Amino acid sequence: MLPSFDPNDKEAGIKLLEDLTSNASTIQQQVLEEILTRNSETEYLKRFLHGHSDKENFKKNVPVVNYEDIKPYIQRIANDESSSDNVLLSQPITELLTSSGTSGGKPKMMPSTAEDLDRKTFFYNLQVPVMNKYVDGLDQGKAMYLLFTKPEIPTPSGLMARPVLTSYYKSSHFRNRAFNKYSLYTSPDETILCPDSKQSMFCQLLCGIVQREQVLRVGAVFASAFLRAIKFLENYWQEMCLNIKTGQISDWITDQGCRNSVSRILSGQNPKLAELIENECGGKSWEGIVKRLWPRTKYIEVIVTGSMAQYIPTLEFYSGGLPLVSTMYGSSESFFGINFKPLSNPADVSYTLIPNMAYFEFLPVEEDENREITQEIQGNNCVSPSNHCEEKETLETVDLVDVKPGRYYELVVTTYTGLYRYRVGDILMATGFHNNTPEFKFVHRRNVVLSIDTDKTNEEDLLNAVTLAKSLIEPQGFLLTEYTSYAETSSIPGHYVLFWEVIDKAGNDVKLDDAIMEECCFKVEEGLDSVYRRCRRKDKSIGALEIRVVKHGAFDMVMDFCLSQGSSVNQYKTPRCIKSQESLRILDSMVLGKFFSQKTPSWEPHKLDN
Repeated sequence: MLPSFDPNDKEAGIKLLEDLTSNASTIQQQVLEEILTRNSETEYLKRFLHGHSDKENFKKNVPVVNYEDIKPYIQRIANDESSSDNVLLSQPITELLTSSGTSGGKPKMMPSTAEDLDRKTFFYNLQVPVMNKYVDGLDQGKAMYLLFTKPEIPTPSGLMARPVLTSYYKSSHFRNRAFNKYSLYTSPDETILCPDSKQSMFCQLLCGIVQREQVLRVGAVFASAFLRAIKFLENYWQEMCLNIKTGQISDWITDQGCRNSVSRILSGQNPKLAELIENECGGKSWEGIVKRLWPRTKYIEVIVTGSMAQYIPTLEFYSGGLPLVSTMYGSSESFFGINFKPLSNPADVSYTLIPNMAYFEFLPVEEDENREITQEIQGNNCVSPSNHCEEKETLETVDLVDVKPGRYYELVVTTYTGLYRYRVGDILMATGFHNNTPEFKFVHRRNVVLSIDTDKTNEEDLLNAVTLAKSLIEPQGFLLTEYTSYAETSSIPGHYVLFWEVIDKAGNDVKLDDAIMEECCFKVEEGLDSVYRRCRRKDKSIGALEIRVVKHGAFDMVMDFCLSQGSSVNQYKTPRCIKSQESLRILDSMVLGKFFSQKTPSWEPHKLDN
């Protein structure tokens, strides 16, 4: 049973958080007991527990698993097979949540229940007293949070498969939420729920500008999404000013919910505001534009940890010195932790795991991997990610309260929604404790080499896509001898960059035809997973993929540099994603040609295999 509290009551919220973190061990035992008591007779757990529901049998007999291990069970649920009842959960499954991670090129799916929406609402409400502790007066205005829904599909079972945030925004928990003076939004619900992302973005930004004097904080879920909104504003501010000046919304906004709700906020002509916005947006530089357009804003709330850290310099350019706040850590599997020091520097952000959200275990990461992760954080890593995770790890887990500060772990969860000892794939570093509950810094996703937005491209996916593309140059007698990649985020939207070293059979550099190389770029994109292709085609949150062809010997120079930094010649492999700025500089100095994809890859909502 989740404890109840009023998010408007700051003292009650802080006391609840103190109680939860002070009693982490007891709460974790209760969480596991509750999950196992409910579900020990399910088909999955019965295989291992034989009706028992104690922790000792659970840890001894239930295996630590990844998605591929449970995928057959989830497919049975999605396909409405007659034997799918009580497979993973005793409770009715109400929907399937799609993950940004993929399996076989398609989004992973996680079961969810009606009760889980209660847990997510509880988690969101817990963030309110934390922010109120550090920032005064948040009840005196509104938040301009840019929130969006993404495509969803029906499954053969009739259950909808949708992203976790889309699930929440479409639920009655969000649409019929109780009044909370700390969580008033400038965006009407109709604009958030609009299925057309362009209309939604235009309307939400327009509403935020019209209510600019009431805005106390701005943000989006991810840093990439907020910067995409800034870029959108650069392209559409003149049209928005015309809407404000005339009091009429643009004709191309055809979603009736958007038109009606935005028209109520426009409520007539406002040429004075239009002129003010024109003066700010029409100036020489957009540096500090967020603070200039929304002068009462106290901070920008976006996730800037993990792969999103690459956007910090660009955010700082636009922010006008506003703090960048990452409030929470979660995933499609469950919501996990809250940042109890929200105004800390982004590089120092740690999340305290909330012990009643799930049962948490941790796989220790071996010492060699620790060292390489540290190098990666410092930007000096010259070792391929494939070296990180040699089969040295043990599957002996550590409980939440027994982790050691300074050590690295992979997160394993047992949830209320049918995941048991499930490897989330996140690598965390324990940084300390809040009361009796550990704090963790998010380090990276295991095996992910490239990420711009919600895409997560791993080394295998990249290899398969490159293999598909290089078949276009091989018939000409050319060889792709080496490749690597990096995420270019200095432009909005960011895009993937691949470095290729291509030679002829005599070992010489070659002149490559522009059209063929542009087709190679497209082939790589076509070979990447559905989340990447959705971001490219529908969300437009990733730009066209680029291939830079480098001189023969460029990768030898990178290896020489890495060896000079202490890498072992016996262990060295070309990194499939460049982290080192010096390695990147070396490759860029050897570029013979740059090529971009001229076509957008195909994408349609994924279909389930029956």
